[in-house]
Amino acid sequence: MIEIFGYIAAFVMGLTLGSIGGGGSILTVPILVYMMGVSPVVATGYSLLIVGSVALFGAFRYFKQGLIDVKPALLFAVPSIVAVYITRAFIMPAIPDPIISEPFVVSKDLAIMVFFAVLMVLAAVMMLRNSTDLKPKNGEHHYFLVIIEGAIVGIATGILGAGGGFLIIPALVLLMGMPMKRAVGASLLIIALKSLIGFIGDIQSGIAFQLPMLMYFFAATIAGMWIATVIAKDIDGDKLQKIFAYFTLIIAAVILFKELI
Repeated sequence: MIEIFGYIAAFVMGLTLGSIGGGGSILTVPILVYMMGVSPVVATGYSLLIVGSVALFGAFRYFKQGLIDVKPALLFAVPSIVAVYITRAFIMPAIPDPIISEPFVVSKDLAIMVFFAVLMVLAAVMMLRNSTDLKPKNGEHHYFLVIIEGAIVGIATGILGAGGGFLIIPALVLLMGMPMKRAVGASLLIIALKSLIGFIGDIQSGIAFQLPMLMYFFAATIAGMWIATVIAKDIDGDKLQKIFAYFTLIIAAVILFKELI
């Protein structure tokens, strides 16, 4: 019965990812872990495959509507892709489990979920503050900062199995001055590229596929994404930014409560 709610949640995930350019992977890992019974480490790999494929579909839809700025998207994507591949193929398999055994035990799974939540809180606070200090002035862009953050997001994506939209959106909006709607489209393209390439690292590590669960999960998520891209042009950008930030905070609170209390 709980799996049915998992597929409903997958639909909501697709709707969220298509609407705000992030949040899909934030939802995917908790859904797979808490509703579908997948271990966190494996769930991060499944998340890369699911979110990457769905984001690619959404990016194509946004591109057809003229809502993707390809050049800045690729500027962010290239260092992120390199970082996520290295992380999934080499760094993740090398992390010990448990990470800490004395004087208390910190498992690899717990560390992943808590790290996930902390990054989400930081990104949400940045969006709510709408940091004017970081916003580009006189048409200038913080390209170096965008490249650095692209690499950092790639590492985070590799560790968490997250598409990274909750970190990509603040970078594009605050560091590049990109309008929210275009940031959504660019985020989907970046997520698709780095998530799918990152998943190659999981294939090299010998990840096992749980069918037909993954197929049903895909179908539900694609349905939500399709609906979101249809209504994208009618959504106000400023309201979208606030919704994104508050949504991220809520999910972070749920994860921290679940893991630490």
